[in-house]
Amino acid sequence: MAGPGTWPARVRARFGDRGLAVALLLALLAAAIVPLVALPAVRCEVFGAGCRAPLPSVQAHTAARDRDQPLSPAAAATRGAYVALGDSYSSGVGAEAGLSDQNPLSQCHRTSRAYYHTVAKAFRFAGGSSFWACSGATTGDVRGGRAGEPSQLNRVGAGTSLVTISVGGNDIGFSKIMAGCVVKLPWSKSCEKQGGDIADRMAALRESLPRLITEITGRAPRARVIVMGYPRPFSEISVNGGDNLTLDDQRWLNGRARDLNELIRQSVAEADQHVAATRGQGSVEFVDAYNAFSGHEAGSSDPYMNGLSVNLGALSAEPRSYHPTVKGQDALARLFVDQINKGPGRPLNQFT
Repeated sequence: MAGPGTWPARVRARFGDRGLAVALLLALLAAAIVPLVALPAVRCEVFGAGCRAPLPSVQAHTAARDRDQPLSPAAAATRGAYVALGDSYSSGVGAEAGLSDQNPLSQCHRTSRAYYHTVAKAFRFAGGSSFWACSGATTGDVRGGRAGEPSQLNRVGAGTSLVTISVGGNDIGFSKIMAGCVVKLPWSKSCEKQGGDIADRMAALRESLPRLITEITGRAPRARVIVMGYPRPFSEISVNGGDNLTLDDQRWLNGRARDLNELIRQSVAEADQHVAATRGQGSVEFVDAYNAFSGHEAGSSDPYMNGLSVNLGALSAEPRSYHPTVKGQDALARLFVDQINKGPGRPLNQFT
């Protein structure tokens, strides 16, 4: 029972028993409501005050993190279509696997053992793959077409994520250079006398190759463009029999292949520097094949490069002469597969 000095007694004295009952009820309600109102969630829900920004969910955080992840080199190369361009070293001349590869009506001489097939099988390309390299193609032929076929360049588009290409050997007339060394009087110097003509053709290639690379990257701005150099055809230490070549001839020819490769390397490096400087999504990369056939040069016991083959009826060299064998194409394929996995050696501006 409440004493005379307590607040219930004072309330009863002033308002009577009914007033006391109302006061007690209000006190109980206040005791229940105030702690709840003190909670942030209750204040936010009832009064719209004290609300905190919601924390992101685990799924949202993971999605944001994944969007910022750079693609691996292989993922960037395979997110679209693979297009194989180039000349006879890419079409597979010299690596004929059967009669189906020896169709005289097929002027481009694309074979079933060209490195393209190994690359196409080594990866899963989201946009598929296609093979357009053509024997004898120059940089101009890649643009305009050859042997009745349309432009190789037109096969490249915005959905292309990988381009492989070998080109330049026909621009400097490498087969003619070979012929000038093979078809000569023994011990003559007519092989080395071709140097002036080669220099002129190299100068022209130094302008046409960068232009072609720019056109490819313009059509396929997200593509990794991998440009192959040429393998050294001859041994540096022993003479291969049957080709009318001296050791000096072989070394001189190897030197011209090295000069060509250096021109290609410089053109590729400059093109990739431009892509990187403008924060482009693609890349231009060089595959150094110069020593790919070391110990397996033309005339060796296990050649990756064909030697001279003569068509006696026509008294002319066959197209397969000084072109990679099946094993040679396999060696080139390994270089491409390794490069696709390795990447350009700099970050690619492509993300998941």
